[in-house]
Amino acid sequence: MRASEMNKGQTVKIDGKLYAIVDYHHVKLGKGGAVYQTKLKSLIDGTIQNVRLRSEENVEEAYLDKRTYEYLYSSGSEHVLMDTTTYDQISLDDDAFGDGQKYLKPNTQLQVSIYEGKPIIITLPNTVDLEVTDTPPEIKGATATNQNKPATLETGLVVQVPAFIKLGELIRVDTRTGEYLTRVKG
Repeated sequence: MRASEMNKGQTVKIDGKLYAIVDYHHVKLGKGGAVYQTKLKSLIDGTIQNVRLRSEENVEEAYLDKRTYEYLYSSGSEHVLMDTTTYDQISLDDDAFGDGQKYLKPNTQLQVSIYEGKPIIITLPNTVDLEVTDTPPEIKGATATNQNKPATLETGLVVQVPAFIKLGELIRVDTRTGEYLTRVKG
C-alpha cells in the first residue's frame, strides 16, 4: 500500500518489524515533495518512533488475526489460554502479558492479536472484578475524609482503595491504570 493510504490504528511492517500507526500528518516541505510524518509504535517492545515517508513510498500492511481467548490457569510463569471458537489451547509466558497477569483470573475473556501464527498483542478487558483478600480494618469516620488504604486482591495485585472497603468485598479495577474504580454489588 502507498503511504498516502495509511490510517491510524493500522498495522504495518517496516524493515521487518511490526508497528501500529499511532498518528500521521501530511507535511509539505519547502523544496521537494510532500511527506507523511508518522508516529509508529513497535508491537514488539512498545517504543515509539517518528518516521518520514514520501507519499508515493510503499509500506507493507500487516494483517493481524484478532481472536477471543479465555484465560484458564497459570502454572509457574506459563499462562494457558483457550480459543473460544476452536477450543485450541496456547501457553504464553510472563513476557507476553507484562503487568497484565496481575488482572488474570480463570474465565477472563482476552483479545489476542496473532501475526503469522504467533501471538503479538494481548488485550485485557478494560476492567476486572476482583475480591479483596487482605486489607486493614475499616477506619471509623473515613467517609468524611478522603483516605485510602492498600488492599491485596485475589490475584496478588495491591491497589489503593477507599477506607470503607472491607475484606471479602468485590471491587472493580481499571486494567489500563491499575486503579480502583468502584465497589461491585454482589
